[in-house]
Amino acid sequence: MKTVREILNKKGSVVYSVTPDTTVYDALLIMAEREIGALAVLEGDSLSGIISERDYARKVILRGKSSKELPVKEIMSPEVIFVRPGNTIEECMALMTAKRIRHLPVIEDKKLAGLVSIGDIVKATIDEKEFIIDQLTNYISRTPGI
Repeated sequence: MKTVREILNKKGSVVYSVTPDTTVYDALLIMAEREIGALAVLEGDSLSGIISERDYARKVILRGKSSKELPVKEIMSPEVIFVRPGNTIEECMALMTAKRIRHLPVIEDKKLAGLVSIGDIVKATIDEKEFIIDQLTNYISRTPGI
């Protein structure tokens, strides 16, 4: 089973972040420029929340607020569900499904070590299944009498 550590080793552990006082508009600009769906919200080195496109859609647009003046702290998700590098992709998938979330910060030694998305988890799952299929195909094609 693949782990979060393996995903981060492959994709990198760069995490884009903002502060709680960053405007929602500036956070959206960063997400658009980086083609990502969420940002960590950091106060110094501490993870204080996460802001996603879903937060924007549900807490700004639908409530008629202005993203140019609104600070991230007013719409971020402050109760962050996270994983550790040793968690498996299956554990992440189960957690994301149960909690209906798309992004999981990765915490190691009380510090933010990365961020995995549902896309990262699905890709890792597909890669793992393809590897197993290739191994089985090779085994069958080399086994006499099958």
